[in-house]
Parts: sequence; structure tokens; C-alpha cells
Amino acid sequence: MAPPLNPTPARVTAHPAFAVGPVRRETFGTFVEHLGRCVYTGIYEPGHPTADDDGWRGDVLGLTRELGVSTVRYPGGNFVSGYRWEDGIGPKDERPVRLDLAWHSTETNQVGLDDFVQWCGRAGVEPMMAVNLGTRGVQEALDVLEYCNHPGGTALSDLRRRNGAEEPHGISFWCLGNEMDGPWQIGHKTPTEYGRLAAETARAMRMAGGDALRLVACGSSGPTMDTFGEWERAVLMEAYEFVDYISAHQYVENRGSLEDHLAAGHLMDRFIREIVAHVDHVRSVLRSAREVHISFDEWNVWHMSSRRTPVPSGSDWPEAPELTEDLYTVADAVVVGDLLITLLRHTDRVHAASLAQLVNVIAPIMTAPGGPAWKQTIFHPFALTSAHARGEVLQLAVDSPSYTSPQHGLVPALSAVATHDADSGSVTLFAVNRASDTALPLEADVSAFEGKRLVEALVFASDDPLWCATQEDSSSVLPGPLEGAVLEDGRLTAVLPPVSWAMLRLG
Repeated sequence: MAPPLNPTPARVTAHPAFAVGPVRRETFGTFVEHLGRCVYTGIYEPGHPTADDDGWRGDVLGLTRELGVSTVRYPGGNFVSGYRWEDGIGPKDERPVRLDLAWHSTETNQVGLDDFVQWCGRAGVEPMMAVNLGTRGVQEALDVLEYCNHPGGTALSDLRRRNGAEEPHGISFWCLGNEMDGPWQIGHKTPTEYGRLAAETARAMRMAGGDALRLVACGSSGPTMDTFGEWERAVLMEAYEFVDYISAHQYVENRGSLEDHLAAGHLMDRFIREIVAHVDHVRSVLRSAREVHISFDEWNVWHMSSRRTPVPSGSDWPEAPELTEDLYTVADAVVVGDLLITLLRHTDRVHAASLAQLVNVIAPIMTAPGGPAWKQTIFHPFALTSAHARGEVLQLAVDSPSYTSPQHGLVPALSAVATHDADSGSVTLFAVNRASDTALPLEADVSAFEGKRLVEALVFASDDPLWCATQEDSSSVLPGPLEGAVLEDGRLTAVLPPVSWAMLRLG
């Protein structure tokens, strides 16, 4: 039986004159951390039937390209705060095996810096490197920068050349540590301690690498942290003039109420606005001419309270254990699509983002050691948005009915964003119906875009919003045609099923 229709339609107006800012390719970044099976049996598995001569899984490379990834943050995450980058370079049979305190695992260092840059080249993505400001500091950041980017003629750049990378890696994107306000972090610091260290590291890296570097200071580890707000203020009071971004991290999960879970984009929207307020307060106090933006370099659905596999402990230090390998539902995919819509809506201030993570660990791609790779549900809205969001992000006028979330009160049922590519003439509307039990009529005024036709209308939804993709069945629920979508006389109409993500393309 068809779900009941919401008696009030959601109305949207789009006009090319009202642009928020450009669609930034950096919004479609992801994250590879030495955590669980993200690296080993994830992107790297020598001997796998699809592996190339360097051990990179070809099936994962293909899916990474299909996902439409732009940047990949590496090597952490919590892992980076105890990491010695020198351990992962040079001949593999000479690399030291270390204890990884962040995830209580054994790190073989068979994949390291040069290897990862090689993988990025084959995947067609840009590396986003993080430096260890937990157990290390300014000198180590300068060393890894020289190793990566200096052409030659110095000890570290020539070491890179001897290790097989004749040309510099040319890495411009650098994260100054990770989640340094978190008590779980190795080298956890107060905001003033970290702010001073970030400022001095950034200042020194600028002296070595110039203004071409894009530097990210650690923001708070999430909106629910007691440190949030004051951390951003204190850190930026020290580092504002030397960094380009402040990081933001936010994970959401279904704690039992689907209505609360579907409000995640609504909460992210508020979080971004609060970060912007803290950043701009510092700018005003400092009377700075610079504008610091947001790198939302960890975001996803993560069911932390129902971990399928615990972090090892005691004398157990396994190599690449199964950790945080969440299985994602259709509802999770709708939430991920909504979070990406929210990031795009704030493209004026969110200049980069990284879905955490890429493979196996809370990831859109899953692998079986020695076996196949497959797509989780969250793969689809990300890949389609990356493929079709082009040109400018438009500021929409939206009038939406609301639904009631037990925890968050009234929440708009519609979440939407549109992009317009003036060169090709394409207009793409991405829309989510957050209502769990009611179909949502959508009426979009696109009369400002003359001469358009409806090229494609897709929806991702299921009668069972808790359906998960598995190795045995990853294709029973896929994006399919949104039946009944019509564009006539500048008016686009459609009906969005409950708990659905949709894409409507005009051309």
C-alpha cells in the first residue's frame, strides 16, 4: 500500500542570480587511516586477484574512481598522533614494526607516505596529509614537508629520490594534527597549548613551502564536546593569521528513533553556523583581513554505541583487525545524502570535506580479504552528487512542511540544494524527504531557467529503510527512476517517497 501523502507540498524556487558560491571539488574528499582494515586488505592487498604489481587492489581503485573522490586525508585520524612518518619509507623489508597506541594494533608500515602518494596517482585523487602534533612537533612537520615537496639537493629530498620518487610529491593540503582536544588523543593538549603549537608549525611550514600550502588547524572533535566553541576561539586567537581552515568533525547514528536519525542534516546545518560564528568572532577581534574557512574533514554515519567488534586490549596487538565495520541501511544512505546536501549549501564557508572513511572502516566500500569488493548503500548518494554537482551552488527559497523528531522537535521534512553549470546549462536538484512515514509532494519553480527539459529523475529509497547491502546482496536496492516527475511550463513536480534521497537533472 502506498504511503500517505503529506497534505502540504514542499515548494522550492531556484534562480541563477542567487548563488552561494562554487561547487568545490574538495567537498568530495574521503579519508584513509591506518585503522582496522582500511589500508591492509582495504586499498592494499598483495596477492589479491585484482592487485597490481605494487599490491594495490584494482577493484578498490575502480570503485574509488566511481565514487568520485577528490581528496583523501591520510594517515589519520587518531593514528597520526603517535606516527613516525620515517617508518613508512624505503625498502619494505627494512621498515620497523610498531605498536599503534591509538587502535591497540600492530603497524607493519608496509604502506607509508611514498606508497600512499603512488596510490593517489593511480586513483586520480589528491593527497591531504596530516602531521603528528601529538608526540612530535615543528621539526618533524618541516622534515616531512621537505621530504615531500623539495625538488632535491637536500638530505631529505635526496632521500625521497633514492627511495624512488624523483619528482617532488607537491602536496599542498596539510592537517596540523588531529582532534587535539580529545582526551583519547595521544598528546592531548589544552587549546592554548595546541594553538601555540599550530601557529608555530604553520609559520615554519610557510617559511619552507610558501603560500601555496593549505593548512588546517584542529577544531573541536565534535559539536557535543565540552570544549566546542571555546576551543575554536582560543586556537584561532593564536593561529588565525597562519592557517586557512579550521577542521570540523561530526558523526551521527541511529540510536533507535528513525525520526531523530533523519534530522542529522538539520543538526549539521546548525553546527556549521555555530563554527562560522566562532571563526568570525576571532576575525573581528583581531581585525584581520583574512577569512578562515571550514575543512569538514571527518563526517559520516557511525554507529558507535553498537560496535560490532571491540577495539583490542591487553596483550592483544593484532595486525589490521576488523574494527568499526558498520553495515549501512537505506536510511543511513539518505542521511549521508542529506549531510552532503548540507555541506554544499554552506559552500561559501565549507571549502573542503572528507567522508570518513573510504574502505571497510565506516565506509562506502567494503572488501573481503582475497574476495570481492562491494558498494554499501551510502556509496550511491555520494557518487551521484559528486558526478552531477557542477558550477555554482544556488541559494534556494524553500517552504517545507515539518515533521516531529522526539529529540529535536520540529524539523523541515525537505532538505534540498541545487547547482547550476552555466557552461553546460545543466541544473541539478538534490532533495531528501526526511519524513519516515509520509510521501512528500515537491513543487519547484525553475522558470528562470528557460528552455530546459527533465533529463533524469532518480530516487534512492526502499519499503524497508533498514535494508543493508552485504557481500551476498549489494544490489537489491539501487537508485532507480523517480516515477511521475514532470517539468512543464517552468514547474518541476515530483513526489518523494518517505526516507528518500532524490536527484532531478535539467538540461
